[in-house]
Amino acid sequence: MGRTGGTIVAILAGAAVGAVAGILLAPDQGSKTRKRLGKGIKSGGDEIAHKFDDLKSQVRAMMNDKKEDLESTINTYVKKAGNKTENVIEVLEKKLAELKKEVQTINSK
Repeated sequence: MGRTGGTIVAILAGAAVGAVAGILLAPDQGSKTRKRLGKGIKSGGDEIAHKFDDLKSQVRAMMNDKKEDLESTINTYVKKAGNKTENVIEVLEKKLAELKKEVQTINSK
């Protein structure tokens, strides 16, 4: 994203320098110079719009990747928690069975 921002700044700076140089060095009439400047500005604007669209696409792709990574991580933790829950239930059931046996043994005496 830093490179794209730098590219946009470079394009704007280049367009500004070009416009100033064009005005100062223009051998043509003012109306022709203005037309050329207008075309240059439109071309620069189109390029900036294209770069901005590319940047939006890159950000969307990055966000989708991060979203998928997050969903995957959450699913992994949920599965691990589910497995741990089952293990805890099994251990508690065994303990309960042992305690029931002990109670039966005590009651039978």
